[in-house]
Amino acid sequence: MDVQINETWKTALKNEFSKHYFQQIVAFLKTERAAGKTIYPKGGDIFNAFNLTAFNEVKVVILGQDPYHGKGQAHGLSFSVMPGIKPPPSLVNIFKEIKSDIGITMPANFGDLTHWAKQGVLLLNAALTVRDGEPFSHAKFGWADFTDAVIKTLSDDKENIVFLLWGKFAQDKQVLIDENSHHVLKAAHPSPFSADKGFFGSKHFSKTNEFLVKDGKQPIDWNLTTG
Repeated sequence: MDVQINETWKTALKNEFSKHYFQQIVAFLKTERAAGKTIYPKGGDIFNAFNLTAFNEVKVVILGQDPYHGKGQAHGLSFSVMPGIKPPPSLVNIFKEIKSDIGITMPANFGDLTHWAKQGVLLLNAALTVRDGEPFSHAKFGWADFTDAVIKTLSDDKENIVFLLWGKFAQDKQVLIDENSHHVLKAAHPSPFSADKGFFGSKHFSKTNEFLVKDGKQPIDWNLTTG
């Protein structure tokens, strides 16, 4: 697998790429393709989050679980969809909370979060690939080892990152984060099944910017129409 990833991440994660579990991921993806399976996102986008947000520029981490498994949706950023694709329900709820929290109305049919990524928001899924139409189909094939290492490396090597942990799955990753050095904000997942159980009203977007300003960093412009 040709890993297209920002050089800063290659340096930060150099030990991970040589580990046995990562070679198993590579072998597994090759086996999937050889069997005619359709995998999302496309190969060049698998590490898109790491290409758009350099290691030394990470200010915020939004952790997702699995890439979207529908055609044309996933492009390597958690919760984000490719330009022109209708935002899925969880992303719609994220936009609703942004409007409630900071008064920004998002475009009706625009869910590409690249603008956030370029400002230092690492949009990280716990698994970086998925089989067409089969959610969580690649979740148990080594990706968790890799993305756990990403979170731990960020925690160990940087300071004052804001980690947004939405839902139990993301919150289980809290053990990887040194809360003496970073900010952790937790809420329910923005899924329609749980958004009204604590995601709505969490004000994570304004709180994130408050932390960033307090730490002397530029706040995030959450408005996608300015990207």
